[in-house]
Amino acid sequence: MKKLLSLVALGACLSFGAAQAQDKAPAPVVVAPAATPATPATPAMPAAKAPTAQQSKMTTCNKDAGDKKGDERKAFMKSCLSAKPAMTAKQTQQEKMKTCNADDKAKTLKGDARKAFMKECLSAKA
Repeated sequence: MKKLLSLVALGACLSFGAAQAQDKAPAPVVVAPAATPATPATPAMPAAKAPTAQQSKMTTCNKDAGDKKGDERKAFMKSCLSAKPAMTAKQTQQEKMKTCNADDKAKTLKGDARKAFMKECLSAKA
């Protein structure tokens, strides 16, 4: 008797679920209009971006590496790419701030030690 009631209940649940699924209407299909000669099908390509500082540095280091091969080239490229740009007198305060903040040492310092480092870094004129 319990099995029969279980089967009837299961059948009822399945039939309600199937009936509910049939009530939902299918999503409408949207057809995009064909492209006309006045409107191109593909958007225009954006203008080429200027290379970033890292890309410029990579280009310069590759030229400087010349004919070096293997571990020698790898070591040269590592030192060349990790070299910090020298601050010039023409750098604005904002550029100096950006360079000093990017320094790995500044990222690890906190509190008074960071203040002292930033003061020294920002006042450097070499």
